[in-house]
Amino acid sequence: MFTRRQISSACAVLAATIALPVATFASDFPAKPLRLIVPYAAGGGTDAIARLVAQAVGQLLGQTMVVENNGTAGGNLASQAAAAAPDGYTILMANQGPMVVNPHLFKNLKVDPMKAFEPIVLVTSAPLVLVVPTKSKFSSAREFLDFAKANSGKLNYGSAGNGSASHLATVMLAQMAGLDYTHVPYRGAGPALNDLVSGQLDFMITTLPSVAGQIEGGTVKALAVTTKNRTAKLPDAPAFAELGLPDYESGAWYGFVVPKGTPPSIIERLRAATVTAINTDLIKARFANEGAVPLGLPPAEFEKMMRAEHKRWGDVLSKAKITSP
Repeated sequence: MFTRRQISSACAVLAATIALPVATFASDFPAKPLRLIVPYAAGGGTDAIARLVAQAVGQLLGQTMVVENNGTAGGNLASQAAAAAPDGYTILMANQGPMVVNPHLFKNLKVDPMKAFEPIVLVTSAPLVLVVPTKSKFSSAREFLDFAKANSGKLNYGSAGNGSASHLATVMLAQMAGLDYTHVPYRGAGPALNDLVSGQLDFMITTLPSVAGQIEGGTVKALAVTTKNRTAKLPDAPAFAELGLPDYESGAWYGFVVPKGTPPSIIERLRAATVTAINTDLIKARFANEGAVPLGLPPAEFEKMMRAEHKRWGDVLSKAKITSP
């Protein structure tokens, strides 16, 4: 997650960038539609953020930004496809799983995302939330934790895929709370949530953007959030820190990266357009509705954050002895 200092820095960058006319960078770019490759299935939190921002960025650039979903192999095929085209027209939606977890999880990656891509901008971050089906016997996070503690191995949970934010947040909870449950990975949060709503899964810790509609529609119950403090979007859902787990904190982050070798002028044009887009009233309101905030961290700070996340989740994976199937 992000400190006050990082968020203040991001706000300063936002203010500086908004004052710059986007047209001053790479004036001949783009001359055709752009591709935004999303390493998860449609319908999840990453996809929702991607489509929202892609539409706004495309409008600013005067070209359509087409979203392509590919959640195969934990997002590795999406990374491979994006890395093959360093022309500025192919962008990868970067987040925790494909960027900083898969290098630890998969032994024979064809593309190491930490080496193959140039960061453009960190777009936003959002909390994750513990949800259960509406008909679940759990009405509070305390009831859930007490049952899981006393009934080792009896609960199952879904995730957006092996190594996704939803997977590792649940693994970290198990490590800190002394729990044991069965993991059922999917190719995105959307398919997993379908099975949660139908009662095939007992619970899920997933991004708030991916499940906000189900919470509002009453098909799932929100029991707790993974941030240090409660989120304004779910004021009645306690943070795990309130439940005897003061060191537990997790979240989901979303950014744009392009293949190494992409011209710097194009990277800057994409960054400037993205920062302008996420600071519009429409997107700020949509982000707020999903517990997210616009960040706009520039390439150097985005890269520094990813390296810290790379180490953090590598430690969690090592302790849990998790490897790719």
